[in-house]
Amino acid sequence: MKKILFSIGIASLFLSSCSKTTTQVTQTIHSEKQPFVWNAANVYFLLTDRFENGDKKNDINYGRTAETAKLRGFEGGDFRGIINKIEDNYFSDLGVNAIWMTPIVEQIHGFVDEGQGKTYGFHGYWTKDWTSIDKNWGSDKELQELIDKAHSKGIRIMLDAVINHTGPVTSSDGVFPADWVRVSPQCTYDSYKMTIECTLVKNLPDILTESENDVMLPPQLLAKWSKEGRLEKEVAELNAFFLKYNLPKAPKYYIMKWLSDYIRTYGIDGYRVDTVKHTEEDVWKKFEEICQDAFTSYKAANPSKVLDENKFFLLGEVYNYSINDGQQFHFPDKAVNYFENGFDALINFDLRSTQQESNQALFNRYNDILQHKMKGKSVMSYITSHDDGSPFDKNREDSWEAGTRLLLTPGISQIYYGDETARSLEIEGVDGDANLRSKMNWSDIQPNSETESLLNHYRKLGQFRRNHPAVGAGNQTDLQNSPYLFTRKYKTDEVVIGLKMPIGVKTINIDSVWKDGTKVRDAYAGISGKVINGQLKLDTPFEIVLLEKIE
Repeated sequence: MKKILFSIGIASLFLSSCSKTTTQVTQTIHSEKQPFVWNAANVYFLLTDRFENGDKKNDINYGRTAETAKLRGFEGGDFRGIINKIEDNYFSDLGVNAIWMTPIVEQIHGFVDEGQGKTYGFHGYWTKDWTSIDKNWGSDKELQELIDKAHSKGIRIMLDAVINHTGPVTSSDGVFPADWVRVSPQCTYDSYKMTIECTLVKNLPDILTESENDVMLPPQLLAKWSKEGRLEKEVAELNAFFLKYNLPKAPKYYIMKWLSDYIRTYGIDGYRVDTVKHTEEDVWKKFEEICQDAFTSYKAANPSKVLDENKFFLLGEVYNYSINDGQQFHFPDKAVNYFENGFDALINFDLRSTQQESNQALFNRYNDILQHKMKGKSVMSYITSHDDGSPFDKNREDSWEAGTRLLLTPGISQIYYGDETARSLEIEGVDGDANLRSKMNWSDIQPNSETESLLNHYRKLGQFRRNHPAVGAGNQTDLQNSPYLFTRKYKTDEVVIGLKMPIGVKTINIDSVWKDGTKVRDAYAGISGKVINGQLKLDTPFEIVLLEKIE
């Protein structure tokens, strides 16, 4: 097993003995519960197929029985597995308040074999039919159960939207008509046009998102729906949609209708949108309008299920966007503001490359950009992901510090499944990005193990972030440089965080934050004290303090 823990042995020994009861204390310690804030969310990103197999009866569907290259076929993960972990409080214990799932729509039935062995669409990005849930992941009833049970624990569900392309063409999956997709040229990325009006890779048909022309439904969908006995229903709903929004029957609008149905029917809370920069930006502005309308309709039809007044959340994947870009993304020949075209936040590709930057420099840089340039918008940062071959800690050599950086960085945090358990990102006999998509390493979580110790570290940081929107959305003020101590404040919520603190007795000057007599709790160690003469004295075996005011 790769080294997980940092150098202070006493901390690892203490954390290994932490019980689940200890880690859950922060969930109920506050007299006033803080509201959910998307800009401060702690998101858990999982590949449904690789997370947990809760129902082995749905492991094989659509004749997908060919032997694939290692980790390039379906492995059995499904909705039931996620539901089980929701019920077991796995996400709640991690402080997760939003789950992002890879696309759940029906995938191509066949496989591709283009250099890395036979591969099925286990990842969800190879769409065959946007209107159906892929049977490998479960049923519509199970999806509704998953969403409802997540909501009952204060966890939002964010699905993944793909409008840019269909799935590849295989012996089982024909190409969509020429008025729906282009199959050439392949993108060169040397201009705005050659990033959009082209195919991302060979054999990935590109939706003609620039088209405003009426087109007929693809014959393969007509035949499929007819066989399934729902053709008349689907056509009637489409006609009503186009009439309501006064839109031409262009390919992108068909897909917007189908994706918005998951909001209107099931009550999902957000979409992570795939391949944003490969589609004209006005597409996303219209998508946002339709999504918001669907969310409003869902709330009106299901008043007992409404969680709060938050609007539908749209997160964009603009590949290689960095927080340093502010609200502008630069193509070689054009700049685009995606935040003005529907998006509340973009995925930030910067954090994974900050190994040489101190926490203090990083946090202050992010805070300055988020509090000023972003004008209420945000970014979601990660240390590893499903398609980034250059993560923050590829060899899992210091997963402890990586978790600290991820969960305390301003903005939205994204835990990629297995970050919290040091799931290996390099698998013997596996090629390419399949290395990043191995099965969740549940068996490594053993009592008193290094993996459990790391998991407890993530739990404490994650719960603190979940309980305090100030961690992700608050404005930061440094209190001292060495050891590093700072405060973050969001509306009425204020916290103090210390890093590289002395082990044992600590005297913390916080007179500028809380007055004498204030009772303060260190959520990391689970102990409390009072501010006396502007100072808080604590005795803990950790370098981290997470301070919160308590009644």
